[in-house]
Amino acid sequence: MTTMQRTFSLLLILLVCFGFSASAGFHNGTDPVKSRTSLKKKTKKIVFIPGNDSHGVGEHEHLGGCQLLARLLNENVKGVNAVVTEQGWPKDTTVLDNADLIVMYSDGGERHMVVPHLEHMDRLMKKGVGLVNLHYAVEVVKGTAGNHFLDWVGGYFELDWSINPFWTAKFDSYPKHPITCGVKPFEARDEWYYHMRFRDGMQGITPILSIVPPVSTLDRKDGPHENNEYVRKAVADGEPQVLAWAYNRPNGGRGFSFTGAHVHNNWKIDDFRKLVLNGIVWAAKMKVPENGIETPTPTQAELDSVLKKAR
Repeated sequence: MTTMQRTFSLLLILLVCFGFSASAGFHNGTDPVKSRTSLKKKTKKIVFIPGNDSHGVGEHEHLGGCQLLARLLNENVKGVNAVVTEQGWPKDTTVLDNADLIVMYSDGGERHMVVPHLEHMDRLMKKGVGLVNLHYAVEVVKGTAGNHFLDWVGGYFELDWSINPFWTAKFDSYPKHPITCGVKPFEARDEWYYHMRFRDGMQGITPILSIVPPVSTLDRKDGPHENNEYVRKAVADGEPQVLAWAYNRPNGGRGFSFTGAHVHNNWKIDDFRKLVLNGIVWAAKMKVPENGIETPTPTQAELDSVLKKAR
């Protein structure tokens, strides 16, 4: 056989093999290129943005809390790619471009890290990106920022309306919602905010944690965070206060807000942790399992390893 004949035979064999592989792929209805694209789309990117340090060790552990939650999601939830940025608004904002969900765990008020970037965040929200706010990140100033929060997550902590007492809240009943899947009764001593400012008529909002706070939460004198006539009346009238809520935006985007998590060690409470993880998964438009997101209880050593003093 001549060299030309051998070359021709080899090309013929390769063409036959390629044709067989391609036809096999399409025979079962699978386009290899489309299949790879589909797999990529199944992965949900969750971006945690931790705020800067502000309190003592064990309190407002924004970076450590984000690292813990991201690790638990990556290790226990299929189809998740949870990443944690540097503290403060990310310098390279391209990390947010393909995010399915953004989680902010930071200080709030006038210094809230999102305030200088409201237009950027609003563009992402209008695309349907989900948003989760943890603890102090639920607070912004009334006006432009507050109105954005009403649009993005349905509510926020408003100065001279909402308050931030430190107390033990006991939760023994929950609404039927994916975020409450598998969550059993629990109690936690934390800085639980309440008397939030919500959208008119609670449109699109589902209260997740609701409770009538004890009168002892009103012991402080009036102040922008401490107490006011409106909250005193609400508690006296026995109005249940919402400490965590879910929000469905008209454009299909989702929001979840949780006012606890001042105390880092509360992540050891299984149902406290489960409810937050369920909320994150739901806000990312993923299915929450019937028993919720089950994760091993972090050891004290694991919790301590991400504290400010350990950095």
